[in-house]
Amino acid sequence: MDFRFTEDQLSIQSIARDFAQKRIAPVAAELDAKGEFPLENIREMGQLGLMGIEVPTEYGGAGMDPIAYVLAMIEIAAADAATSTIMSVNNSLFCNGILKHGTEEQKQTFVRAIASGEAIGAYALTEPQSGSDASNMHTRAVKNADGDWVINGKKSWITSGPVARYIVLFAITTPGVGAKGVSAFIIDTQKKGFHAGKTEPKLGIRASATCEIEFNDYVCPKENMLGQEGKGFAIAMGVLDAGRIGIASQAVGIARAAYEATLQWSRDRKAFGSPIGTFQMTQAKIADMKCKLDAATLLTLRAAWAKGEAERTGGRFGTEAAIAKLTASEAAMWITHQAVQIHGGMGYSKEMPLERYFRDAKITEIYEGTSEIQRIVIARNETGLR
Repeated sequence: MDFRFTEDQLSIQSIARDFAQKRIAPVAAELDAKGEFPLENIREMGQLGLMGIEVPTEYGGAGMDPIAYVLAMIEIAAADAATSTIMSVNNSLFCNGILKHGTEEQKQTFVRAIASGEAIGAYALTEPQSGSDASNMHTRAVKNADGDWVINGKKSWITSGPVARYIVLFAITTPGVGAKGVSAFIIDTQKKGFHAGKTEPKLGIRASATCEIEFNDYVCPKENMLGQEGKGFAIAMGVLDAGRIGIASQAVGIARAAYEATLQWSRDRKAFGSPIGTFQMTQAKIADMKCKLDAATLLTLRAAWAKGEAERTGGRFGTEAAIAKLTASEAAMWITHQAVQIHGGMGYSKEMPLERYFRDAKITEIYEGTSEIQRIVIARNETGLR
């Protein structure tokens, strides 16, 4: 077992860290307060290769591996979770599915635009009535006389929905057969029939724009179907496996930022004549924070390695991805909670970033599969029982 990173992996980590500290961290609190989308930073990240880390160079990406992606995501998330959310969707949910299931023309047209930072991508699976029951969708796509697809329906909680140019959408093409009737499409949001609703007012990741989207007789060209008809749900679930590694990385980044801030605070803050880091109760919290952070980091890197192996051998990595996402998200929530507690009143104040870390951490336990769903996935994969 070799725990050393390659030069390429360290290079993208360094690029991400430098950009995160110089360009993202200084404006993170302001963007969070305003709920303002960091469009300029996202475009620059595309130019740096951070929007298509695993995308081959022939499609405008950096051509690196899943571990490189994890290392870069952690650095961006440590500076601002909202920015890392946008990065995760572009890399994991949008580009990944098209690279695996798309035609050459789709890869050149849609993946290149997102990986280079020219456009923003999104992923539309959830509907107002569905939540974790993702196959319970009402959005319909009906073939017209020309062979194109006419789409009607609503999707909710769409990350980057208000600003996305292209969206990977899932809709029912064959009613009455459940998940087997779902197909995937690539949507151009500038075409007639697409409408983005109001931006959702969220607890955390507030600079990441989220909204409901609606389709009213939207005509999707037949060449924009992604993969085969009826295979959309399988595509969605496979993409979510990759996406969960991104969210695990995000959670690690948030947790690391909270942990590092706590270390510094425990050295600087004095009470009863001594640094609070000398108190045994504080030391116990710090020790537990460190253990949970390291466990989350290593499990996330293992999941990334498993993804790389699966791409090489045709295997699967869903269990490793679910374990990483579950462990890292719950670690992030626990670590940020303890960080606020150790900081006391200042942890509760918006003058310091701790309360933002705490708010941002919560969503990692919810989106791309709640912690409850991750436990079901892990147990079913392990037992083979459904």
